[in-house]
Amino acid sequence: MPDLEQGKQLKLEVLHERMENLVELLDSLDPEKTGVEDIDRLIEMLDDLENQCKQYRQQAD
Repeated sequence: MPDLEQGKQLKLEVLHERMENLVELLDSLDPEKTGVEDIDRLIEMLDDLENQCKQYRQQAD
């Protein structure tokens, strides 16, 4: 069981790191220079994070 718990913890750490990276990216954006492509990419990143959260939640059940 310790391996299972470590696996869950690792997944959460990776997810947390990805979220932190996204926040840093958002903070660094210049609204005057941000284009539609940039916004589309951010939406993709958010969708990926949401899907990963859902997947982890389903695996935990």
